[in-house]
Amino acid sequence: MLLAIPDVLSPDQVARARRRLDAAEWVDGRVTAGHQSLRAKDNSQLAESSPVAKELGELIVAALERHPLFLSAALPARVFPPLFNRYSAGQSFGTHVDNAIRQVSGTPHRLRTDLAATLFLCGPGEYQGGELRVEDTYGVHEVKLPAGHMVLYPASSLHHVAPVTAGARLASFFWIQSMIRDDGERTLLFDLDAAIQRLEQVSPQHEVSVRLTGIYHNLLRRWASL
Repeated sequence: MLLAIPDVLSPDQVARARRRLDAAEWVDGRVTAGHQSLRAKDNSQLAESSPVAKELGELIVAALERHPLFLSAALPARVFPPLFNRYSAGQSFGTHVDNAIRQVSGTPHRLRTDLAATLFLCGPGEYQGGELRVEDTYGVHEVKLPAGHMVLYPASSLHHVAPVTAGARLASFFWIQSMIRDDGERTLLFDLDAAIQRLEQVSPQHEVSVRLTGIYHNLLRRWASL
């Protein structure tokens, strides 16, 4: 499932993030690349230990915890501390697959990367090129969203960032370990949750809604791992 999630950050929060990022110190993005990605990656990144990265990462995680669409789609167990990258003119990230397991820097904790997320921090009109292209069974999906919006997709997907030809592309990227490891099961639960919410809107307290909610939670109980 590939899903665009709108308004993760408000315009004021995006503006705050941009001010902090403009004043931050950037390093070579290959510092977090795996063996395969090392050959394909060309961008700049905030160091994981950067106070700005930690401050803005906490802002993003707090926003995600309040976002019903993200919670329904991801069913998150753990969120990797958000990272930040910048692509200037001529930079890109070739086709790759994310590492299955990520170590949280400075801690003994590891996270299984079920889902990948890119949160756009500048608008499509601020740069040319730089589209995120995600491959799945149905072809290649091209993503370039407004500032403050986020795309969520399986981390197992082949994906790349097209070359930026003008301007600069700013984004946060991170991974989620879901309570539901299987993408197909997670998608079924998301669709069922959306159907229940729609039924509640058109017919509040309908007995079918109660039954469907029971089915949802019984499936979640069957499939979830914590």
